[in-house]
Amino acid sequence: MAITIHELATLCGATMEGNDSYSKVLITAANDIAAAQVGQVTQLTQASYRHFAQTTRASACFIKADFDTQDISESLILLRCADPERAFIKAVTLLHPQTVYTPTISPQAVVAKTTSYGRNVHIGAFAVIDENVEIGDNTSILTGACIGKNSKIGKNCLIYPYAVLYDDVELGDNVIIHSGAIIGADGFGYKFRDGAHLKVPQVGNVVIGNNVEIGANTCVDRGALGSTLIGKGSKIDNLVQIGHNNKIGQHVIVCGQAGISGSCTIDNYAILAGSAGIADHVKIGQGAVVMARAGVANDVEAKTQVFGSPAKEKRVAYREQIAIAQLPDLVKKIKRLEERLAELESKNEAP
Repeated sequence: MAITIHELATLCGATMEGNDSYSKVLITAANDIAAAQVGQVTQLTQASYRHFAQTTRASACFIKADFDTQDISESLILLRCADPERAFIKAVTLLHPQTVYTPTISPQAVVAKTTSYGRNVHIGAFAVIDENVEIGDNTSILTGACIGKNSKIGKNCLIYPYAVLYDDVELGDNVIIHSGAIIGADGFGYKFRDGAHLKVPQVGNVVIGNNVEIGANTCVDRGALGSTLIGKGSKIDNLVQIGHNNKIGQHVIVCGQAGISGSCTIDNYAILAGSAGIADHVKIGQGAVVMARAGVANDVEAKTQVFGSPAKEKRVAYREQIAIAQLPDLVKKIKRLEERLAELESKNEAP
């Protein structure tokens, strides 16, 4: 899509600043400020990137209303606004619209006769839809995706190629499931009896709220009994493991390679950073942040940040890390003191 800078500013709620003769330049794409070229729009939100305003080849740049800039490239139009990041996101959406899938059911798809679907549904080639599945309006299920029996998929959902929904999974509206994600596999439940691991039947399901996005190759296990829940607006990154019977609240962020054991509660607006690990039956409070690679074995209070393994309050953990870094010097100091003490003792013992 191509749009003039003036039109882009109007649509994104920005005020233009610069040489008016450039306001009718066509913008065809968005790009990073360091790599942007003529005909592209970018953003400048950090002072450390200020120097790029002099060298960028971009035609337009979103910038905060009160951001101080000097020596701007003559050909660069500034688009000042209250929230340049949000305006830039809107610009990206306008310039790079998502693929719209033609409402059709591919003849190569396998769709059970008991499937019910709304208007404008797209089912791609080699997708498999099992018995008694419900599919809402404007939902697209792409090539090779598999939907288990009795599953319910809401409106405006997008299920990418080769994602798998096991039986009885429920998706709300506007849910995105990326390729390779497995929703509803058995939870990891075993009891050790008579020298062997006895499998605990996993007969629950997974219920995902509205506006949730599940990343590629992420696994969300079904409940052993009852449901594994993911609340509306939550975003799950790639390569995440969510165990059985977890209750993940609304607008939670879970970053890549995080792992959540079974029966945990992750309250609204919590953040689990990359490679965080959560032991079973743990509660993460509302708005809490579990920092990267933290190992959490106990409950985390609301609005706190924890770090380390075992995870502790951030300031405590940082002090411990600093102390550990000082240990080699402390060992040397103690060794010198011991040598000095031994020397003094030998003098005192001399006749």
